[in-house]
Order: sequence, then C-alpha cells, then structure tokens
Amino acid sequence: MARSVIVTGASAGIGRAAAAAFLDAGWRVGLVARRADRLEELAAGHGDSALVLPADVTAEDQVTRAFAAVADRFGRLDVLFNNAGIFPRAATIDDISLEEWNDALAVNLTGMFLCARAAFAQMRSQTPQGGRIINNGSVSAHAPRPGSTCYTVTKHAVSGLTRSLALDGRPFDIACGQIDIGNARTELAAKIGEGVPQADGSVRAEPMMELAPVTEAVLYMAGLPAGSNVLNMTVMATAMPFVGRG
Repeated sequence: MARSVIVTGASAGIGRAAAAAFLDAGWRVGLVARRADRLEELAAGHGDSALVLPADVTAEDQVTRAFAAVADRFGRLDVLFNNAGIFPRAATIDDISLEEWNDALAVNLTGMFLCARAAFAQMRSQTPQGGRIINNGSVSAHAPRPGSTCYTVTKHAVSGLTRSLALDGRPFDIACGQIDIGNARTELAAKIGEGVPQADGSVRAEPMMELAPVTEAVLYMAGLPAGSNVLNMTVMATAMPFVGRG
C-alpha cells in the first residue's frame, strides 16, 4: 500500500514543491494550507491520492480535523512534513510590534507544535505503530540574518522541538528530523536573490538554488526505513554567505 504524508504550507514554495514531488513518487498526500484554490490546482489529476485540506495551522480545531480526515481517508499517517511558516519583515527588536512577534510565534512555532502533536498522536495510536515527522527549520537556527529576531527565535525553538520529539518518539517508533534550508528559490525568498542586508552592513544579492535538491532531500528523509533517521540536514546554495565571517 502506498505510504501517506501530510504536507503543511502546501499551497506555495517549498511545501507545494514537496507535495508535488510526493504525489509524483506515488505517495498519498494530505495537502494542508489556507488557500483552498491553490490546493485544488495541485491536487488536480491525482485522484484519490491527493486530499485537499484547507486549514490554518494556528487553529487547533482545524488542525485536528485535517489530521482526522487523513487517517479516515488513508487509514494511517506515515510522515508529516511540518513546513508551514512565515518570514516577518526585517527590523531590529525595538521596531518590532507585539503583533508581529505574536504572528511569528503563532505560525512558526505554535503551528509547528499543533501539527506535530496531531501527527504524534496518530502515529502512536495506529497499527502498526510509528511514523516520521520532518520539521522545516532554517539555517537561521544556526546563524541569524540582520533584523531577523522573530524568525530566528522561532527557528531556534523548532530545533528544540525536533530534538524533543526525536527523544520522546523512541518508545513508539516515531522518528523526527529537521531540514534546514538556505536560499531556495521561492516566492518567500525572492528578495534574497535581489539584495539583502549583510552582517558587515552592506546590501548584496546572494546565490540561490532551485527547489529540486530540497524536495529530493525531503523525499530521502521521508523514505528512510524504520530504525534510521536523519536528525539534521542542511541543504543550501553552495556559495551563500552562511559559513564564513561576516
């Protein structure tokens, strides 16, 4: 039987590309995002293998319903690609409103928590027990960009979530890993290729990479046999200013 996966943030960017790659590889895919029309476009032509699940990952009841729908349709959940996130505007901390801070926490952290919790519960209760959670972190979990307080703090927290789930999932055959992506060419990251502030105070365009290596990495992590796990993987544009002095 084909394996099943939920992809959050599946309407655009990395999530959309990953969901399409899972579908092309023969997986049964639950497509979670707020924009139902974009999800319907992605699901077209994939029949019963694609399940459109319009939901806001920050809303507990909507997350609960989406995961229940996947279990009902596919019988089990093998993988969660916990991907949905936002990148708030660049600003120093004294120029960040409480509303902006709370928005970042709601999507990048609470949304991750709610989806991971729902996946963990399903994977723990199903027969055979187990599954895999892949959290989309960021290279910002290791090195911040200037003016990225909200984003960087949430991505550091995602790393803590990943390690806690990797530990707590052991008795239930639930693996958890994290992919940290640097400068993939998406709508969200488009400005990076045009010019962004650097640690030395300059503004420069940065090298970008296409989405194919990212989706290949996600599929690799998802397809590992039980008993094997990638705890952390960094996939980045080779020449981006990540490793080196600012």
